[in-house]
Amino acid sequence: MKKTKRILALIGVILLVGLYITTLVLAIVDSSATMDLFRGSIFATVVIPTIIWAYTYIYQLFSKKKDHGDSDSTEKND
Repeated sequence: MKKTKRILALIGVILLVGLYITTLVLAIVDSSATMDLFRGSIFATVVIPTIIWAYTYIYQLFSKKKDHGDSDSTEKND
């Protein structure tokens, strides 16, 4: 599972770096469609990390094992 997480993290980093480079290039280039592409790139730069964070947060919430009884029993023994 750790290998999968590392691969997905690497893909996310590559995607974000690509978006940043695209945003920079679109900010420099002057053409008729540049402004729309620039807005889309800025939007994706904000939305994609937010979606990745939300996905990992929700995954952690649902994948946790609910062992509330075990933690209470260890605290009483100490």
